[in-house]
Amino acid sequence: MDATALRPPRLALYLDLIRWNRPAGWLLLLWPTLAALWLAARGFPGWHLVIVFTLGTILMRSAGCCINDVADREFDRHVKRTAQRPVTSGALAPSEALAVGAVLAALAFVLVLTTNALTIAWSFAALGIALAYPYAKRLVAMPQAVLGVAFSFGIPMAYAATRNEVPAEAWWLLAGNLFWVLAYDTEYAMVDRDDDLHIGIQTSALTLGRFDVIGVMAFYAIYLLAWAWLGASAGLGWPYALGLGVAAGQVVWHYGLIRDRSRDGCFRAFRLNHWVGFAVFAGTAADFFLLR
Repeated sequence: MDATALRPPRLALYLDLIRWNRPAGWLLLLWPTLAALWLAARGFPGWHLVIVFTLGTILMRSAGCCINDVADREFDRHVKRTAQRPVTSGALAPSEALAVGAVLAALAFVLVLTTNALTIAWSFAALGIALAYPYAKRLVAMPQAVLGVAFSFGIPMAYAATRNEVPAEAWWLLAGNLFWVLAYDTEYAMVDRDDDLHIGIQTSALTLGRFDVIGVMAFYAIYLLAWAWLGASAGLGWPYALGLGVAAGQVVWHYGLIRDRSRDGCFRAFRLNHWVGFAVFAGTAADFFLLR
């Protein structure tokens, strides 16, 4: 039998390429972006912006997966968890994966065009950071920090779309959110520590060494404290504090998952991290709904 006959249909390969069956990735981007929309609008921002930023987040995360898989295809061959990705396994050509990513990014840009000039301008910066991240691990000791900027850039864009300006509050929120990304992506890097060391790429888990667990918890603490301070500055009350408290409770649970550095525990902590972001968003939305 021809080996090509055993390959999955093209649509199945494309869905695998963009991690369609693993929504945790785009949820990690979505919750802080939606929280920023509510904070920027000081309440419900309207269905137009909610739809634009939700669909845009899904599309851009999917496009990022295409770019990342092409950039990392030689590394991914040596990692058991990633060896069967469509580009790495040869089921999809790199050029085809990039074409899929380009179409998805173009669709996201069409959505941005329905906002305002400032948001459109910032979208080019967001795209540039997304393109740079896959190559950061070759140059930067903690490439998760670059990912943190990329995964947090929906925050200033939300302010741009809502207020037609990007105030200091937006950048402080981005800085705080960056530490959340550092926390959960270090957990992710802890899963592949041995493979990454063998391959020779740089990650925060390798850079932190035996201080990785302490580092993850410190990153979580900075994130929660930063968003608590910013929420207090914005006049948010007990619903927001409750959301942060629920997020903090999950962080304590994650410590139990990662403290022995087991692959399964670290991967589970990473995979469930979107619930931390959801708790913060739910607290933000509930605060404006209940107290305004």
